[in-house]
Amino acid sequence: MDRIEVSTGTGWEDHVGYSRAVRVGNQIHVAGTTAVDENGEPVAPGQPYEQANHAFALVEAAIRDAGGEPSDVVSTRMYVTDVEDWEDVGRAHGEAFGDARPAATMVEVSALIDPDLVVEVEATAILETDGENGTDGESGSDAESDSDGESDSDGESDSDGESSSAAESSSDAQ
Repeated sequence: MDRIEVSTGTGWEDHVGYSRAVRVGNQIHVAGTTAVDENGEPVAPGQPYEQANHAFALVEAAIRDAGGEPSDVVSTRMYVTDVEDWEDVGRAHGEAFGDARPAATMVEVSALIDPDLVVEVEATAILETDGENGTDGESGSDAESDSDGESDSDGESDSDGESSSAAESSSDAQ
């Protein structure tokens, strides 16, 4: 299976040995992303809403670089150094994803990698295409399910009888 690695070029990626995002097949996993500029310096130190907006913009760019769209995001994780900031970070999340409404988790942590950073976000996106042949796996019939086991638009389950919610749950467990 093809693997696409997305880098933002920060020194942290080389130093720690990670990618901003990795696409394998139809899944994109975006690493923990904070509000830093191109030099790795914190943006809007101590400001949760501004940092969340910046981090979500970096997440969106990584997803687009890997061939996805913000509407493909199915789950997010937000780490905050003060849970009292939940409304500001949540508002930025809602603005970033709008009607896509991914499953979301917010957790308070004791610290992030820089004391000026107060928010870190991760995201997972699932695309309709499988990343290898550029098709969505449909066989031509309107009643067929796509290759990842999701139901088609008229709500029928895939060939092994799983509903789309069961197929999504098994994907999340991987």
